[in-house]
Amino acid sequence: MVLQAHDRSVSSVRFSADCRKIVSASYDNTVQIWDASSGKQLQTFRGHTNAVFSARFSPDEHTVVSCSGDGTIRLWDIQTGTEIMKLKRDLDRVWDVCISPDGKYIVSCSQDCIIRLWDIHSGVEMKQLLGHLNDVLNAQFSPNGRMIVSSSSDKIINLWSVESGEILKQFKGHSDCVTSATFSPDGKCIASCSMDNTIQIWDIETGRRLKILKGHTNRVNDVKYFPDGQIIMSCSSDNTIRLWNVESGKEIQMLEGHSQSVKCVDVSQNGSIIISCSDDCEIRIWELYDLYK
Repeated sequence: MVLQAHDRSVSSVRFSADCRKIVSASYDNTVQIWDASSGKQLQTFRGHTNAVFSARFSPDEHTVVSCSGDGTIRLWDIQTGTEIMKLKRDLDRVWDVCISPDGKYIVSCSQDCIIRLWDIHSGVEMKQLLGHLNDVLNAQFSPNGRMIVSSSSDKIINLWSVESGEILKQFKGHSDCVTSATFSPDGKCIASCSMDNTIQIWDIETGRRLKILKGHTNRVNDVKYFPDGQIIMSCSSDNTIRLWNVESGKEIQMLEGHSQSVKCVDVSQNGSIIISCSDDCEIRIWELYDLYK
């Protein structure tokens, strides 16, 4: 299924926890909610005054959080479509935003090299995580909510303690900007992707790089683990989405259809449906079969 979603590039797509809805963010300054099965547009959030780079559902699915080139983070009520709260501290562009698994905190990262932790209910900035030397492009909570992984234009991946705000580990191996990094479902590994065209897998405990996945012919923009942890999915400015076997490091499938750079991907909880978005202004919904044969 193809959703003619936005008037400009679509920068991010995410499933809700029950996978019944999709939230998308776009360079047209809007955030939109979609019905995942029918493709019907359910809601449009307007308020950002610049490109929206990321949007995600809260775990309880009552709220969406978004971030933008206008320097703000905004919280939206899914039912009413109204803006609940705007977080602003004279920020530079806010590249990414994520809600903790318990729904209490927001982590944001921005052009000013700073990662910020916010209280989702009060909107108070609780902590700044300092350590990157360039734009922080991506930040995500671990499955247990105790750690944050961040990726940056400084080519480094940092692992942080949420409680102390200290760097626990640094992972160095990419030769260009690290565009995204994510935890494995069991919280033991990190997968990262980069403008160096590779995906790399890291062991958190030892800090060792376990694998380098090569196949993309242009920068890799996003990476996700499947829920079972056996497959990694990536998307690239080579216009493709690729699926990789984690154990072997081999490419097992390539999905083609987008006519421009693929910016973001997500996978349903049962691992049977992928969503993607692109500079071609489209959201695509892919059904997968026979991946494990």
